Amino acid sequence: MAAFDEESLVAARGAAREMARELGFGVVDQVRIATAVSEIARNILLYAGTGTVRIRECRSGDRVGLEVVAEDRGPGIPDVERVLRGGYSTSGGFGRGIAGARALMSEFHLESRPGEGTRVVMRRWKE
Repeated sequence: MAAFDEESLVAARGAAREMARELGFGVVDQVRIATAVSEIARNILLYAGTGTVRIRECRSGDRVGLEVVAEDRGPGIPDVERVLRGGYSTSGGFGRGIAGARALMSEFHLESRPGEGTRVVMRRWKE
């Protein structure tokens, strides 16, 4: 895992938007994907300080999509279900980052273990 800073966040967001454009996603979906990546990357920046965001094309049958895998070795999330419902924050924010990212993507999977870190896999399929 590498150090994750503001430049890493901006790079991840830009790479996601660019890949979405290359895959033929419309402008609205490009913004949705970039926003979801930004929310998840911001959590790495705020809570873990180190982590990775990997973006790639994915396929399932005739469907084309974009997959994002974000991982960190931060403190983990003690109550994943509560976070996924939204409105829960430990940093004084609105607590909509993870729940918002989940709403913007077609698929969203979050695994977290307190003291070990968090892994998010999310996909957006072209319609």
